[in-house]
Amino acid sequence: MSWSGWGDPAQSRELPDSVLKLLHDLLGVRPPAAPAATLESVRLPPVALPEPVLRALAGVVGEEHVLTSHEDRVRHTRGKSTPDLLRMRAGDGSDAPDAVVLPGSHEEVAALLRLCTGERIAVVPFGGGTSVVGGLQASRAGCTGVIALDLGRLDRLRSVDAESMTAEFEPGVRAPDAERLLAAHGLTLGHVPQSFEYATLGGFAAARSSGQASAGYGRFDDMVVGLTVATPSGDLNLGRAPKSAAGPDLRQLVLGSEGVFGVITSLRLRVRRAPAQRLYERWRFASFAAGGAALRAIAQEGPLPAVIRLSDETETMVGLAKPETIEPGGEAGCLAIVGYEGRPVTERGITLAARRDAVAAVLERMGGEPVGEVPGEEWERGRFSAPYLRDALLAAGATVETLETAGFWADLPRLYDAVRLTLLAELGSPLVMCHISHVYETGASLYFTVVTAQEDDPVAQWERAKAAVNTAIIEAGGTITHHHGVGRDHRDAYAAELGPVGVAVLEAIKSRLDPAGILNPGVLIRHSG
Repeated sequence: MSWSGWGDPAQSRELPDSVLKLLHDLLGVRPPAAPAATLESVRLPPVALPEPVLRALAGVVGEEHVLTSHEDRVRHTRGKSTPDLLRMRAGDGSDAPDAVVLPGSHEEVAALLRLCTGERIAVVPFGGGTSVVGGLQASRAGCTGVIALDLGRLDRLRSVDAESMTAEFEPGVRAPDAERLLAAHGLTLGHVPQSFEYATLGGFAAARSSGQASAGYGRFDDMVVGLTVATPSGDLNLGRAPKSAAGPDLRQLVLGSEGVFGVITSLRLRVRRAPAQRLYERWRFASFAAGGAALRAIAQEGPLPAVIRLSDETETMVGLAKPETIEPGGEAGCLAIVGYEGRPVTERGITLAARRDAVAAVLERMGGEPVGEVPGEEWERGRFSAPYLRDALLAAGATVETLETAGFWADLPRLYDAVRLTLLAELGSPLVMCHISHVYETGASLYFTVVTAQEDDPVAQWERAKAAVNTAIIEAGGTITHHHGVGRDHRDAYAAELGPVGVAVLEAIKSRLDPAGILNPGVLIRHSG
């Protein structure tokens, strides 16, 4: 994976001159004043851990699994948010870990946590490195050093229970590998977020990930039926049955905790039969409000397709609309993607064709117009290539970033307006696009993409805008994040969302499980041990 961008460096692209001119004319984008740093020129702090401590770490996992080279440290610095990438492009590696440590078992993870507790070494669990909310940026306050706990060696499928329709994985399994391993059993998770190619199963659980087919397969936290977690205070073994009335479900304590309470070392996940058919199609609506009403009807009345997403007018014109989808002399309106996945007969005895017909009837009743099928592979390729376009825009001098929220249906119009108007006020004349990406009976998520010209300090520029948007989301009744996680970027707004009692509960849990405060300090909550 690229150290200063997204994904495979061989797939990086350059923008054509016509696009560069359009960016300059519409947004005032100009090339950056300085060239991007090379990997070798990234500035790193000296390794803070003394040799005896490094030897002790090696004593747990083996000398070959404790890495301190310049490149290894750079590749484990921060995640993939736009501020993360801007800092790396500027050669700023100040948040680099002192060492990268790769455990090979639950026992080694537990031993490392004991060692790091005694030495007061901060531990940042590291999966695919795809965090976009500052989830991999530990605070060094009160710590003698920082290690990135790379879980890449914990990459096995441990078992498949075809009768119960579950599979047990280690946390470092990357999503494509999980699908390949399950396909041998005729199974799938059905979890395909935009980070699919690089993210890990442990990361999905730690951040409450949600994939494009959440309407059909559920969010990732819906799939987790069991967890094993190593904490500095001992192990947690959670999930004895699909559902239980035995007190609060502590699985929910771990899901979304971003490595702050413990390190996930195994996951038992609900699986589904691999679909034999996939079909995607586009629908057009006159407006975002009209399309949103149609998605609400589908979510509340059913039946649900596997995928249902709606772009607003701006996103439709920029990214989805094609000449043949626009009426002569008219506007593109808003386009939706509706996808169906399954076997010829679903688990509820409804054929895929019958489900498609039932969904179409609701969409047509709500004013939707079908505008043709689209190959699912083509649509997915477009989703997976979007982060590469962000890299090209950054190189051209544009800041492009995403943010997301969710709310109840009645609150969505106010939430949509609040985010858009705040971004316009903070950034001047940015391009602001939005889509509804996940739907529920009671509400939905809103996913925004923003493009603007870089100022002299583009990191500070975005941080000001993001802080204002976070405040606007809370005031408009939305949640600070739907599936990106909290990290450091949302931490203060998350505290406002929880309230002081909620924050105190999390602090108490943190103090009990991690009394020295070594696990991802500064992420999720303000706690220094």
